[in-house]
Amino acid sequence: MKTKKQKSGLGEFFAFFKPHMGLFLMDMACATLASAIDLAFPYVSRMSMTALLPERLFTTFFVVMGVMILAYMLKGVCYYFITVLGHRMGVYVEADMRRAAFNHIQKLSFSFFDHNRTGALMSRITSDLFEITELAHHGPEDILISCLTIAGALAVMYTIDWRLALVLTVALPVLIAFTLSRRVRMKKANLEVKRKTAEINSAIESGISGIRTAKAFANEKAEDDKFAAANEKYKAARKEYFNAMGGFQSGMEFTTSIMQVLVIAAGGYFIMRGEMDYVDLMTFSLYVSTFVTPVRKLAAFSETYMQGTAGFSRFLELMRTEPEIKDAPGAGELSGVRGAVEYRDVGFRYGGDKPWVLKDINLSIEPGEKLAIVGPSGGGKTTLCQLLERFYDVTEGAVLVDGRDVRTVTQESLHRCIGIIQQDVFIFAGTIRDNIRYGRPDATDAEIIAAAVRAEIHQDIMNMPEGYDTFVGERGVMLSGGQKQRLSIARVFLKNPPILVMDEATSALDSVTEQRIQQSLDSLAEGRTSIIIAHRLSTIRGADRVAVVEDEHIVESGAPAELLAKGGEFAKLWYSQFDTQDHPEEK
Repeated sequence: MKTKKQKSGLGEFFAFFKPHMGLFLMDMACATLASAIDLAFPYVSRMSMTALLPERLFTTFFVVMGVMILAYMLKGVCYYFITVLGHRMGVYVEADMRRAAFNHIQKLSFSFFDHNRTGALMSRITSDLFEITELAHHGPEDILISCLTIAGALAVMYTIDWRLALVLTVALPVLIAFTLSRRVRMKKANLEVKRKTAEINSAIESGISGIRTAKAFANEKAEDDKFAAANEKYKAARKEYFNAMGGFQSGMEFTTSIMQVLVIAAGGYFIMRGEMDYVDLMTFSLYVSTFVTPVRKLAAFSETYMQGTAGFSRFLELMRTEPEIKDAPGAGELSGVRGAVEYRDVGFRYGGDKPWVLKDINLSIEPGEKLAIVGPSGGGKTTLCQLLERFYDVTEGAVLVDGRDVRTVTQESLHRCIGIIQQDVFIFAGTIRDNIRYGRPDATDAEIIAAAVRAEIHQDIMNMPEGYDTFVGERGVMLSGGQKQRLSIARVFLKNPPILVMDEATSALDSVTEQRIQQSLDSLAEGRTSIIIAHRLSTIRGADRVAVVEDEHIVESGAPAELLAKGGEFAKLWYSQFDTQDHPEEK
């Protein structure tokens, strides 16, 4: 798994604001207006007490108070829009990030999924991004309001009494330094919470997916114990985070509260010396209240920031993970495929220090030829086909389709040319129609029905309650094994690729169902280059050629009857499964 060079994520974060800049600017305008109204009230109060009331300008006084009432009504309207528009923008940003993460995951190579559990990935594109809504909304807004209010309050206080303003100015860096010192601990604790949340999601995903197996083995207690262990780790991580947050909040409460005491103490001293009057001290006290509110807002924002940036850090980690298999610069489209496949001096292993899975593989498959690949489990049969589809890249040599190295064509065009039928068929939670149409999303209903007829499942579908609109359940739980397999065959009929790969397609079925499926597979293979990976040799009868893969090499290759007559590895496999009177060409 490769990761892009790390850089500041600030630009990447704000890049998601660009499509929603109108909402963002409206939110910031409302925040600026609300901050200005807060700054005006202490100054208006001082003016009223020093000029309007002593001069008995009562009408003007009540007009000014009426204006302030209207201003605070306007402030209420501003906060309505801040809440509505800001949260809407936050949700849009979160949704855009989630879509970007999902799209990026779609591009990652098989090797990435070999090392990352489904539950952990779900956590990264769901719960990790929840707090980003609050960060995207409250982050710029709270920072703007707080900075404008603090800077404006200090500026006005310096015009009233620079000495008292200086006391607050000196206290402010102490408060900021404390906030920064606690931020690192809170972020580390929150990242650990994210990791433990991912572990819980993985435990839930595994437990729910395997619930039938757990019940079958009466192992509900064991599953509960595994989840409880993950839950305890999560609780411990949250406890550490709350300890860090508690220290932060208690210190913040002390430092913000002590500012009022400092103002009263210093102001009282200046009053004793006759250098300040009570009106100025009260004005300062009002401004300190105005001053403390954004400081508390920043304190509350710190928690949102820690949670949001922790989630965003994991988001960036995912987004900066590069696929190991990428289209080469200038990769061309693979079209008009005849179906010739060649493995030329191919070697493969999972990493430079891992043992070889395949070595010195040389194999040519003619267009329309039906090749069976057999051998013991773990011999590299499936890997051989995954190299053709470029789910992994060869370590040595090259795989070619119609004479073109698969690394020189786009992966999308390569995958369009290959149809895959596997032992473990994945059925999506949806309708029969949706699952067949997956083979070609733009197919018409008539084409879907035609594919189902060719896969010999049309009649089964028509006997279902809703026909093609029947819901199949999670992973096709409402279908039998044979029906799932024939659905996958219908998908490939609909896709109509020139190359077909069948990986142990019927090994999980009973003999009667296998015979029915085999007829559909034989029909599907007609006129296509077909590669059949088989452990159960009954599925390879009718193959033009057999390649025996064992100990990383192709140890035998030829027509089934010829290999049987040679009495080599293929003959041993054959006679271990069939009576000695049986011959592959007789079936």
